[in-house]
Amino acid sequence: MKAVVAGAGIGGVTAALALTRAGWDVEVLERAPELGEVGAGLSIAPNALRALDTLGIGEKVREAATPSQAAYNLRVPSGAFLRRFDPAHDTPLSCFHRADLHRLLVAELPPGIVRTGCAVRSVTPDGEVVHEHGRLRADLVVGADGIHSAVREALWPGVTPRFRYTVWRGVTEPAFTEAGTFTFGRGAYFLVHPVGGGRVYWALAGRERRPGVRYDDDLAEVRRRVRGWPVQQFLDATPKVLHNDVTDLPPLPAYVRGRVALLGDAAHAMTPDLGQGACQAIEDAVTLAAVGLEGYDQARLARTHGIARMARQKGALALTTSRLGYAVNRLGMRAPAAVIRKQTEKLWAWTPPTGPAAG
Repeated sequence: MKAVVAGAGIGGVTAALALTRAGWDVEVLERAPELGEVGAGLSIAPNALRALDTLGIGEKVREAATPSQAAYNLRVPSGAFLRRFDPAHDTPLSCFHRADLHRLLVAELPPGIVRTGCAVRSVTPDGEVVHEHGRLRADLVVGADGIHSAVREALWPGVTPRFRYTVWRGVTEPAFTEAGTFTFGRGAYFLVHPVGGGRVYWALAGRERRPGVRYDDDLAEVRRRVRGWPVQQFLDATPKVLHNDVTDLPPLPAYVRGRVALLGDAAHAMTPDLGQGACQAIEDAVTLAAVGLEGYDQARLARTHGIARMARQKGALALTTSRLGYAVNRLGMRAPAAVIRKQTEKLWAWTPPTGPAAG
């Protein structure tokens, strides 16, 4: 049984690994000329680690990760903390530079199954894949080719990403010992995660009038927006700043059509406000390998739709510019610890299905 995975990002590589270990003959088609992962940092929560455990690599990922307390170290621009990490009860996130996690996952793949410089152009429901060098047929096609997915456009045409806000991101030079923090202001927040080797990943999320607004000097714009915030040391140590608009997708009615399944951002791109984008792609990958096409929608639609909605709502509240909204957000951060943990548990308590759906 032949499986073709479109896209070799974190979701696609995890899908290839899960399907290979389930007995499928897998080929990964990646449009970039060489393997790698762009971007800055990301966090992996316990639900995704549990998914990776089913592939036998959970412990390896944990050992390579840098723990971050940012989900619980919440403060305001004055530096005053609304909440602090409690080591007796709170669970740190596992953080990486995206490229480091990607390399770790790619190293687990059998050699030769990834074909770079080979963009997928289109697919049909019966598993015919058209790519820039020809065509092939598969028993399973996995669309893991991102928010602008060619696979999705072929079978779910007209789905348009929706602009939410804008974000600047950077990774510092190796100069820090950092636990991780979130700083919340009116209309903006600043996230800090340690990502190993003394480096810090940071992200500034902010409101913008429309998508596509750009600045001549991104670092200067970040400094302007966080003037007086206790984050200047990270900006001083950042050699390069990335600036992107944050978009998500409207909920699809299905992720499966014929022999084709979508996962990750191709299926349910969400804002990063719950730190679940990569986590949900990893969940998708191991679930698809375990339950197959027949059970995939039932296993994934409700959960991913709900998490995408929660992320969107959380982001909207976190970036409100109204005094009342900002006060409500701060009050929520001061809720009893048991309430906060119960909310987190809804995300993190997921258990992978047993399988596999072998080829």
